Formats: sequence, structure tokens, C-alpha cells
Amino acid sequence: MGAIGLLASGLVVLVMVVVGLVRAGRREARAERMRLAQEARLQARRSLDVVWAMGDREFEEYVAELCRRDGCTGVQRVGGRGDLGADVIGRLPDGRKLVVQCKRYAKHRTVGSPDLQKFNGTARSEHGADVALFVASCVFTRHARAFAARHRLTLIDVDLLGFWHSGTPLNKLLELDISRAGTHHRLQPDR
Repeated sequence: MGAIGLLASGLVVLVMVVVGLVRAGRREARAERMRLAQEARLQARRSLDVVWAMGDREFEEYVAELCRRDGCTGVQRVGGRGDLGADVIGRLPDGRKLVVQCKRYAKHRTVGSPDLQKFNGTARSEHGADVALFVASCVFTRHARAFAARHRLTLIDVDLLGFWHSGTPLNKLLELDISRAGTHHRLQPDR
């Protein structure tokens, strides 16, 4: 009986060690996935140094060129005075009308809900947008994201812009759930 008890307690200890190792492995894998995702975001942001050096019109043309690269047709930069919130217009590869508002802000700034409210008020009613896209070189506030989710506005923030810049096609970005994608944490200004 003593040998069986000793064997049973040894088996319990062995099971506890294995369970501990499995849990540790899962924690390590989760931490590694988070580290890799953070590294991908940082890499995408690093590739945007050229964007932060652009002027507003250059940024609008840059976004128009990304749309063309991804198969959009009839793409025009129309931004300027009296643009009624449309900086770029065109058609997605599937024929839907795309209206884009561009904001090239310093990376430490944010885009708030008032900017999105103005864009929402004109994108569909004035420009007939099927897809209303707001592209910013910074992040959107939490309230802006919530507003965009309620009104079916697509947001591309600094992280997603970095991925778009690096080759992720626009149609993949349009599929994201904006209420869950991205972050609202500001970047630090350059020193």
C-alpha cells in the first residue's frame, strides 16, 4: 500500500509539473505573439517617416496613389478649399464609390469626433460615398472610433497606414472592425 501511495503522489506531482509547463509555454507563446505584433506596428510606423515630412497636398496625393496601387479606378485628388470633406475620390475595384478625407497631423496628435462628424455629414450626402474612408497620420480618439463604428466610417490610423504603405491592400483594411482595430494612444513627438 505504501508503494502505491508513493506512486500516486509521484504521479500527482508529475501531472502538476506538466500542467505548469504547458501553462508557461502558453504564456510564453502569447507574450511572443504580442511582441511580434508590437514589432510589426513599430516597423510600419518607422516606414512612415516620409509621410510625416509631407505637406497636406502631398499626403492627399500619396493616399490617392495607394488607392490606385490597390486597383481603385478614376482616383482623383480633389482636396482644397470648398472640397466639402473629400480629399480623394474614386471607385473601388468592385465599383463602389470611395470618398476619402485625409489628415496629415504630427504623430503625437489625435483626430477627434468633431472631424469625423463633419466628414460624415458630407461623405454620403454630398459626394454619394458607398465607402467613407478617413485616413490619418496619427491616432483617433476613443470617441472618434465609437462615432465611426456607429456611422459606418472606415478609419485608417497611423498603424494601419503603415501596413497599407507596406503593401497590405486597401480591401483588407476595409474589412477590419474599427471598433476593435488600432489604438487611441498617442505617439510620442520627435525630440
